Amino acid sequence: MGIEIRGVYAITATPFLENEDIDEASIDRMVEYSAKAGVAGLTILGVMGEAHKLSEGERMRVAERFAKASAGRLGLVVGTSLPGVDPTVALCRHAEGLGARAAMVAPPSGLKTPEAILDFYRRVAQGTRLPIVVQDEPVTTGVLMPASLLIRIAREVPTAVYVKLEEAPTLPKITALREALGDRVGIFGGLGGVYYLEELQRGAVGIMTGFAYHEVLQEIYQRFVAGDRPGAAKIFYRWLPLIRYEAQPGIGLALRKEILRRRGIIKHATVRQPGPILDRVTLAELDQIIRDMEQS
Repeated sequence: MGIEIRGVYAITATPFLENEDIDEASIDRMVEYSAKAGVAGLTILGVMGEAHKLSEGERMRVAERFAKASAGRLGLVVGTSLPGVDPTVALCRHAEGLGARAAMVAPPSGLKTPEAILDFYRRVAQGTRLPIVVQDEPVTTGVLMPASLLIRIAREVPTAVYVKLEEAPTLPKITALREALGDRVGIFGGLGGVYYLEELQRGAVGIMTGFAYHEVLQEIYQRFVAGDRPGAAKIFYRWLPLIRYEAQPGIGLALRKEILRRRGIIKHATVRQPGPILDRVTLAELDQIIRDMEQS
């Protein structure tokens, strides 16, 4: 199975109304915005998509709405992580039926040994025809996957052809995977885009992050792959203050939704509870950073 997805696959927040119901109209606006921004695709129902706060029925409903709104214009990677093999496979098959290009799967919390983690991915792969994006996100899962294990998964699970790296530092892992696997696996960076430029330089095929300015992520990628590294760097460093501020642990999702709300992309900045609520000082800081960005 070859590498078929690359570029910017924007991690997409799940929009909610003020009463925390799913806001389907805002999903439609987010898809339209992303399509105009020119990104290759969307990655939905990840950690920043608050998938862990949705019922399985709601997850399917969200995936269906994104698929309908995209109408084939954007590639779709669907987060299907759940604690067990069977429910994970069920979500993978649902995503398959929607025309998704891949399923993003994190190991269940509690898996401690390389053999247990490898067996989990083998079993999921046996249940779906979709390519698998192995999500390396130990902050949420508590599961550590060193480069040596990611290399084993890529070699022993034929459909595990993508990796999304979110354990800092991501850069040494990219080098280790590239040296061991060459182009057999597609590596995506994340971490809010803080190391986006360096990840591309190390050999990442793209990024999966939800920075609230998708057009900026796209322009950096386009310049980089066109050989204009200085141009990519200039844009990256211009926006880095806001990328850095938005990527704060704990409140990053609330900041991202607030920016999307201000830009008219979603109607409300609601985060399902339990979740962060921004204080007035943080909002004032965000105001100042955005003003600085607009004037730079």
